[in-house]
Amino acid sequence: MDAAAKSALLWGAVGAMSFLVLHQGYVLLGNTGIGLLPAIGVAVVVGIVTTAVAYVGERRLFQNTP
Repeated sequence: MDAAAKSALLWGAVGAMSFLVLHQGYVLLGNTGIGLLPAIGVAVVVGIVTTAVAYVGERRLFQNTP
């Protein structure tokens, strides 16, 4: 696995966990939230999107450097 793919996967994990932490904070403040399974589903989608954006963005960023 190349460094760009590993970096993108780590950013995807950070994105997914960040969503879950924010959802948990929302629930701890006394709100109902969206439920456990939908929250996990949204976290998976957030992780996939974050991974894709990080992978493409890193490649484009390093292409434009002199």
